[in-house]
Amino acid sequence: MKLTTKGRYAVMAMTDLAKHSEGRPVSLADIASRQEISLSYLEQLFARLRRGGLVRSVRGPGGGYLLARTMAETRISDVILSVDEPMSATRCKSNSSTGCLSDGSRCLTHDLWDELGHQIHLYLDSVSLEDVMNRQVRRTAHQQDATPATVTPETREFSLDVAG
Repeated sequence: MKLTTKGRYAVMAMTDLAKHSEGRPVSLADIASRQEISLSYLEQLFARLRRGGLVRSVRGPGGGYLLARTMAETRISDVILSVDEPMSATRCKSNSSTGCLSDGSRCLTHDLWDELGHQIHLYLDSVSLEDVMNRQVRRTAHQQDATPATVTPETREFSLDVAG
């Protein structure tokens, strides 16, 4: 799975919005300053988040953005998908019958990476903005495990290819 800055920054900005709104609109300039994200980049992300129904804008003095849903209803997967981040670990194109090999076939590991992408999506869909705000992400992840006694930090870690 490639998670670029779009997905990461969108989640960072949404958590900042959730933390600082307190029922009042939050300006993108304030979010940009606190999260050290370019204002023009945030404007692009928030346009997509607004189209995705995750935020709503308030115009005029004291304007800014508010969450369009409660924190509990806002899934991290929705945030990432709203900014057009694919959740695929395969190098094949999504929803394509052809594979990534030059002859159009799928590589032997296709099903492995496809399932990994599916599991990542399921996990991110199980985590809400509220979970992140309450720092309950680890608890959420461990509740998903069939045998939590065998899970160690070493077995939970893996590296994602994060593009800039």
